[in-house]
Amino acid sequence: MSEARSRLLATATRIFYAEGLHSVGIDRIVAEAKVTRATLYRHFPSKDDLVVAYLQGVHDMERDSVDKALSSGMPADDTVRAVARSIADSIRSAQFRGCAFLNAVAEYPDPGHPVHRTVLEHREWFRRTITDLLAQVGDSSPEPAARHFVMLRDGAMTAGCLADPAEVCETFLQGVDGILQHRVKAAK
Repeated sequence: MSEARSRLLATATRIFYAEGLHSVGIDRIVAEAKVTRATLYRHFPSKDDLVVAYLQGVHDMERDSVDKALSSGMPADDTVRAVARSIADSIRSAQFRGCAFLNAVAEYPDPGHPVHRTVLEHREWFRRTITDLLAQVGDSSPEPAARHFVMLRDGAMTAGCLADPAEVCETFLQGVDGILQHRVKAAK
């Protein structure tokens, strides 16, 4: 990745996450990244392309975090808990401003738009990953439990901006433990 592209993405990531996608103009990104407009458009033909690249970068960071838990060698239930703790840690961070993907889809509601599709692809990857993990815990179908986990995560990511993050995280982690306990009990 070129230095200019890297600076553009780092700048866009910081500003888009802090302030929103539609509220930030290309001129500001160009100025703060210290590149020319031509350089921006050479790397990203449109602002939408830049937004998609930003979301792909967030996806890659989240995937790396999940992959770390997956490769730890822990039992599946502990891996689920590790993923949940990672989510809770992000909610507790000083820079937390909600889920980048939920924020983006609120600004791009058209299901056919590339930004919206990028959000759906990320969510599908996450749901599938959690489903695969939960399939290793208990015998019942893992899909309902995975949907429950994703809904708990969505709620925690939203509430983390509106309420005490410590309480939100405690509630989220208790909910994840409840999902796991239910799956283990159902298997007996």
